[in-house]
Amino acid sequence: MNPSSHSPCYTCRSRRIQCDQSGVPCGKCEKAGLQCFDKRPIRWVKGVAIRGKMQGRSYEPKNGASTAAHDSDQKSLKSRRVAVKPTHNKIPYAPGSIPVAVQDPTISSLDQVSRYYVDYYNDRICKLFIVYDSDRNPFRSLISLGLTDPVLMKALLALAARHHANAGQPFDRPDVTTSPSLVNANRDALSFKHQAMEALSHSLRCTELSKQDTTVASIFLLIFLDLLESGSDGWNFHLEGAKNLIASTYPQTDSQAGINHGPGQTVQEIRAFITKQIHLIETLGATFLRPRLLSQFSSLNQQELRVQETIEKAFLGCPEYMLTAIQCLSMQRDSISGVKPLDDTTIHSHMAETASLLTLIDNFDSYAWASSLQYSRDSSPQKIANLCKLSQAYKIGTLLYGQRILDALTSEVTVQDDKLSELLGLIDSLKDDQDMFKCVLWPVFVAGLECRWQAQRDFLIGSLERFWEITRCLNAVNAAKTLRGYWEQVGLPSEAPSQWIFDIGRLGRDWLWI
Repeated sequence: MNPSSHSPCYTCRSRRIQCDQSGVPCGKCEKAGLQCFDKRPIRWVKGVAIRGKMQGRSYEPKNGASTAAHDSDQKSLKSRRVAVKPTHNKIPYAPGSIPVAVQDPTISSLDQVSRYYVDYYNDRICKLFIVYDSDRNPFRSLISLGLTDPVLMKALLALAARHHANAGQPFDRPDVTTSPSLVNANRDALSFKHQAMEALSHSLRCTELSKQDTTVASIFLLIFLDLLESGSDGWNFHLEGAKNLIASTYPQTDSQAGINHGPGQTVQEIRAFITKQIHLIETLGATFLRPRLLSQFSSLNQQELRVQETIEKAFLGCPEYMLTAIQCLSMQRDSISGVKPLDDTTIHSHMAETASLLTLIDNFDSYAWASSLQYSRDSSPQKIANLCKLSQAYKIGTLLYGQRILDALTSEVTVQDDKLSELLGLIDSLKDDQDMFKCVLWPVFVAGLECRWQAQRDFLIGSLERFWEITRCLNAVNAAKTLRGYWEQVGLPSEAPSQWIFDIGRLGRDWLWI
């Protein structure tokens, strides 16, 4: 069918995505499981149409059967509505502070405050936790799932409300409330989180509900909520819970799901996205945790890792190759951090493995990686160049981290000033690209642990403040506090420390620096 024979549907236009105009329903509505409207649906008020050809005409049921059916439909609609208790009746923001409201017809079942936060999530949150926003953004796909699931919806609302409550707060005093609207947003965030946790607890006690994709997605969003709240003491528990549910719920292969009874394409894509991001969070999170605190995630097999990366579905823009290397280095760190001393044979084995890993990492071509990524549309040379810099930042950060593991095995202190200077330059070069800079917290923190001079430390604190301004994630504020505390311990100037790979996990908190 010729796409030009159909105009863009109302549903796609209201979702702010490009309609493929393939027919009725269009391909994108069919894929997302949404009703495809050609025009804005007729709205009924007390049985009277206010738009369209039926404008001004009343609707009267002709018999008892139709009346009963009408009542049944109304009850069915009410049963599908997501009940959310706002903490106030007025929207705490100025009208028009979000450019365009989400106009999916099913959102009308939400109350005014909840609709605002769904809009906020669509406009602010979806692009925050993805490298490049697009109509393929998996976070945006969670909105339609949340409209039919109260746990996911409340987690989504809590995430949006917490981000808004953080907005406008100063970097040095993020706990200072600057306006009544932010007080209201903070109350909303606490209320929605409480409701989400209660609803999640109920779902986990029910075998059927605990196996739903929306339950895993809800826990996934709660990990990101922890980044906005602090970045410690909650994400690792949510991570372990999500991994357990994925292992028991998601089929290991498509054939296990059944050809005719498997999930729809949208749900499959969300599953794949969540699984890969759980792997990423686990890998980077484990680097600064107490050794062996996290269980090994086995649901992401090597075949899935080899699938060509798509930047529009990437959370941080860290190459899969580099994640695998970081995971291997982290496992080496855990292996040598035990109480019992290692024998010479074991030490030499770890030294050889770590040195081999560092060689492989050093040979990684960041530009080739950035150039080979899949893009939904043509990518500019500047975008590829900045992705290359981001990849290189992770590469240098990984080399710094790995060398300190090797130093712990050899009892040496390797000077890494050149690598550190290169990493600082890469971080500085990305400051004007918000899409890239919101991805650099892990390399920034590695640089902070490695740097020895006050000018370097001042630069990194400024970088963390810039990260805070872009993301409003409180883990950036806590990263600055943690680094300042560590710098006080090691003094200034100091020899390049070789033990920070162990020391940082013994500070009493389990931090996630992503």
